[in-house]
Amino acid sequence: MFVRDEVLLEVGFAAARAGLAGLGREGLLVSASAAAYGEGMASLDQAGPPGTARILPVLAEVRFRDLAGREGRAGLALRWEAAAADGGLFPVLDADITLAPAGTRAALLVLAGTYRPQPGPPGTAPDRASARRLADVTAGSLLRRLAEVLTHPPASAA
Repeated sequence: MFVRDEVLLEVGFAAARAGLAGLGREGLLVSASAAAYGEGMASLDQAGPPGTARILPVLAEVRFRDLAGREGRAGLALRWEAAAADGGLFPVLDADITLAPAGTRAALLVLAGTYRPQPGPPGTAPDRASARRLADVTAGSLLRRLAEVLTHPPASAA
């Protein structure tokens, strides 16, 4: 299923671009991904019937390409893979994170990609509504976390 979210950053394009380029080096893209994936899994777990136990996949790997861009745009490709219940890897999210100027003191951060919920035996895979909620929660959470780091970089990333 397709996912898309965007957030307006209250920081200029040049500063946001430099911050986005540093996310991989600082490990912040991986930690933001893990936290966002955990938030999504928690929302899925809470959506199930009370008293039911479900084995949820865990984020196993985050891959990304270095920041690429041309004048007025920058972006990176991101891939999440989760560990399935049988221990195999299953692609969860393939997305592009792009950045564009939005005036002299703002930038637009956009995540657009394809989310594939984990398949499983009947009764274990999320239904379509739960899968949609999971995709929206994880994408939105990741974008909010990245926006926070880009507008308020930690001392080590500055």
